[in-house]
Amino acid sequence: MSESSTSSTAVLLLEDGNVFYGKAFGKTGTTTGEICFNTGMTGYQEVFTDPSYFGQVIIMNAAHIGNYGVKASDVESSSVKIRGLIGRNLEEKYSRFQADSSLQQYLEAQQVVAIHEVDTRALVAHIRTCGAMNCIISSETLDIEALKKQLAGVPSMDGLELASEVSTKEVYEVGNPHAPIRVAVYDFGVKKHILTSLAERGAHIRVYPAKTPLKDTEDFKPHGYFISNGPGDPAPMDYAIETVKGILKKGIPMFGICLGHQLLALANDIPTFKMHHGHRGLNHPVKNIITGRSEITTQNHGFGIDPEAVKKSGKVEITHVNLNDDSIEGIRLKGKKAFSVQYHPESTPGPHDSRYLFDEFIGMMK
Repeated sequence: MSESSTSSTAVLLLEDGNVFYGKAFGKTGTTTGEICFNTGMTGYQEVFTDPSYFGQVIIMNAAHIGNYGVKASDVESSSVKIRGLIGRNLEEKYSRFQADSSLQQYLEAQQVVAIHEVDTRALVAHIRTCGAMNCIISSETLDIEALKKQLAGVPSMDGLELASEVSTKEVYEVGNPHAPIRVAVYDFGVKKHILTSLAERGAHIRVYPAKTPLKDTEDFKPHGYFISNGPGDPAPMDYAIETVKGILKKGIPMFGICLGHQLLALANDIPTFKMHHGHRGLNHPVKNIITGRSEITTQNHGFGIDPEAVKKSGKVEITHVNLNDDSIEGIRLKGKKAFSVQYHPESTPGPHDSRYLFDEFIGMMK
C-alpha cells in the first residue's frame, strides 16, 4: 500500500485523556475532530460522504466495515467529509462484485486517517456516558504528550460554523428544467439523495451557496424553498437565520431537514442546544403526532431544538417526537406553509418510512 500499513500501530487519544491503541488503516497521518458514533449496520460509504459529518471523527458500530467494498455511485457528495474513522474491523477484502475498490484504497485516495482493532463497544459506551468530545488519531506518532498539545488547539463543535465550508461555491441545477414546479435549495451541506428525492417527484431544482442573498433567488421564481442539512452549530449562522425569516415573510412554502429544521426554529426565536452525544443511525423510532403512526428513521445530528421554548411558542406546533428520548423531531408553523424534521426522510440507505414528507412538500407547492 502506498501510504499506510494496516499492521502498524495507531493511537486514539480522547479529550478527557483516555487512550486507545489499535492498527493503522487508510492514510498514514494525524487527524482531529469531534468523536461521535453511528449505529447503522450498512451504508458506511454514504455516511463518510455526508457533509453533515464534516469536522467529525466517526466510530462505526458494526463489527465489520468495508466488507462490501466501495462503489462510485454510493455517495451523498463529491468527496469523503469525515475527518477520521474508527472501527472494530476495517476490511480490505470485499465480496460485492459491483464494487470499484476496497475501503483501504478509498480512504487512501480520499486522504482519510483511520484506526481499527479498537474495542468500539467500550469506546461507544464511554462516549454515551461522558458525552461528545474532541479526539485525535495518529498513525505517524505515538507520543501522547505531543498529541495532547495538538488536541488542545482543536475548537469545540459548540459555536462552530461549518456549513459555509461545505456549501457549493457555484449555483447549479438538478432535474428537468421544464418541470412545472421549481424549488430553490439553500445548500448548507445538502445530501445528493435529497435533491434526487425532489427531482423524482417532478421538481426542477436550483441549488444556491449558503450565503446567497434571498433577492438573488427571485429570478428563478421558485414555488418553494428547501433548507438543507449540514454540519456544525446552527446558532452562529446569523446569515442563514435571516434568510429563513425572509422566506417566511414571502409566504412561500418551505421545507427543512436536520440543520434546516434547527434554522427554522431559530428564525422563530426557539434556541438550539448541543446534545450530550447526538443521534446517528438508521433505526431511530419517531412518532408522527398528527397521524399517530410511528416511523423508523435515519438520523445524524448533534444539536437539537429547545422543547420548552417550542411548547411556549404560540407560532410553532410539534409534529414529530423521538420515541427513545422524547426529543422534538418535527415542527410546523401555524398559519404558514412551513415545516421541518430533524431526521432524514431521504434515508439512502435506510428505512423509507418518511419519504411521504417530500410528497407533502410537493403537494404544498401545487
